[in-house]
Amino acid sequence: MKSIVAALVALAASAIASPPALAGDAAELNILGFSADGGIFAFEEFGIQDGSGFPYANRFYIDTTKDSFVAGAPIRVRLDDEGASVDGARAEAREKGQEIVADDVLSANRGFTAGSSPVTELSADPHRMAIQPRPIFPPIDEVLEFRVEELALEQPELCQGLGEAVGFRLTRIGVKPGDTAEIIHEDKSIPSSRGCPLGYRIGGVQTFFPEGGEPVFAVVIAIRQFGFEGPDHRWIAVTGRF
Repeated sequence: MKSIVAALVALAASAIASPPALAGDAAELNILGFSADGGIFAFEEFGIQDGSGFPYANRFYIDTTKDSFVAGAPIRVRLDDEGASVDGARAEAREKGQEIVADDVLSANRGFTAGSSPVTELSADPHRMAIQPRPIFPPIDEVLEFRVEELALEQPELCQGLGEAVGFRLTRIGVKPGDTAEIIHEDKSIPSSRGCPLGYRIGGVQTFFPEGGEPVFAVVIAIRQFGFEGPDHRWIAVTGRF
């Protein structure tokens, strides 16, 4: 009996001494695909929101020529019920997305995941990705190389005291002698939709070669942002043609 009591006391003391584990929310990324002509790129992110425990699902539909959201996007769903499921949130977001581009069209034109580096990857350079645009060997396409650079910008009011918020610049690097670097995107300010972004990494590159059309790319970027229980990760994409 004494040994059981001692074990219980030790367990209680351990629980008091060790604070509960806290973890940020890393949204799962799912590439949905492109419209048949490559004019729209779509992806979704989903997960359980840290702090609230509510499931969410967000869908993004981007005009690949203008690198801007199409009408009706982004779609953001959060089910304010801890008993609700992520699948339920995804289904609601999916239904709304059909009015923009049907999932059947996107899945039929998914393109190639030419590069991928999840937020758990430790061996890769998080700020650089060089890829062959499609799996044809020997290669017939020029290499695509992208680099992301974090930028010190004016701090949003909501980020005061929560860490140094940063913006980013995405550059396409010339790979042949005489090529010049091309800035694909450069923040002038930090949009409120990102919360308090503390850093960025290239999470992947998706390419698509529409029949009879100009090939397109989407560079998917992970945002590490201030979260309730720890750093959260969300996703954005920058699109263009090559």
